[in-house]
Amino acid sequence: MSLAALQARNPTLDPARLEIGQHVEIPMPDSEQPGPSFKIVPDSEMVFGPGAMDFDIHGFVESEGGYLAAYDQNVDGRERSGAGIVELVSQRYSVNPRLLLAVLEYTGGWVTDRSPSAFRQGFPIVYLSGRDGLYRQLTWAANELNRGFYSWRAGGSDYWTFSDGSAVRAGPGINAGTAAVQQLMAQLYSRGEWERAVGEQGLSATYEAFFGYPFDWAFEPLVPSDLTQPELRLPFENGHTWYFTGGPHGAWDTGSAWGALDFAPGSVPLGCSSSSDWVVAAAPGLIVRSDEGAVVQDLDGDGHEQTGWVVFYMHIASDNRVPFGKYLQAGDRLGHPSCEGGVSTGTHLHIARKFNGEWITADGALPFTIGGWISAGMGREYDGTLSRGSSRMEACECRASSNAITP
Repeated sequence: MSLAALQARNPTLDPARLEIGQHVEIPMPDSEQPGPSFKIVPDSEMVFGPGAMDFDIHGFVESEGGYLAAYDQNVDGRERSGAGIVELVSQRYSVNPRLLLAVLEYTGGWVTDRSPSAFRQGFPIVYLSGRDGLYRQLTWAANELNRGFYSWRAGGSDYWTFSDGSAVRAGPGINAGTAAVQQLMAQLYSRGEWERAVGEQGLSATYEAFFGYPFDWAFEPLVPSDLTQPELRLPFENGHTWYFTGGPHGAWDTGSAWGALDFAPGSVPLGCSSSSDWVVAAAPGLIVRSDEGAVVQDLDGDGHEQTGWVVFYMHIASDNRVPFGKYLQAGDRLGHPSCEGGVSTGTHLHIARKFNGEWITADGALPFTIGGWISAGMGREYDGTLSRGSSRMEACECRASSNAITP
């Protein structure tokens, strides 16, 4: 976006100075021709949802016999195979593994090529300083896919910006899954290359060669329009005061829906300290993942993270953490808050929801309702409120009576 275009839209704008909180209108790019309307994948093939439930990532990767099949890398202190890294990124970002594999093949040939170039061995998707290796490459790509998907869902983006600063309006009629791919490819290619990548002979053709016509995998509606949230209690023990420290923000990394809320216990000083407080189950359900700070609870009873309602609890300490396969009732203990897993500068609980693999926003049409408190956003990540009846509190990275909450 040029300075001249900003000044034309904002005549009183001082080009040499911006004030904190100053309102600036950003004009839409003037693009003669919108992008393609070709639909690449259904929404359900973007998320780690019902269609991915029975997909054998390891078996598929091994059958293709490419560089990915022989690859291994240490991630978070654990040696993982190439297929294991695809699986890990799919789970963490809730992005469909088939789509990640198609991206890896289209950009770097890793799935079928046994000996990609030396450059592509380090950077299978994109050159980014300090982000070599499969895990860093895939997490970057998954985050960009999520950014396109959830921005489109929220109505916050209808154009794509390329690395040279030029932009193109999104084609009419595309879906969120297609928006996700278009967003990712805009970060990788110039306009002409992007047109090919998001057209019929681009990523779509790679996907179809591997898995068949993508819309044959469609699961619709992914999130029904009349969906309601099951009853959730506050995720800490009765009589124990915690603090509402984070309003709606990214459920995982910066690109996902603003689906998470943060709560900190009152029993420890600020920073990363051990806590004797317990995080408890917000609802009845089966623990389907418990590892590296994360606990995932399936509420529909089928034992799969990819289907129905799921509650995601993050930064749960390894000591006394609930094991995989245990069924909990609402209020049962599942572990202690900590800084483990993800990125954290202070002991707290990060809690989010998914339905059919899609992160559910905490500041949208279906807000978090937890212990009778209803979440709302304030237009900026981490800024938000909880309301119950006539009571209202605002998130604060502090411990004060104004953000204290006790079940």
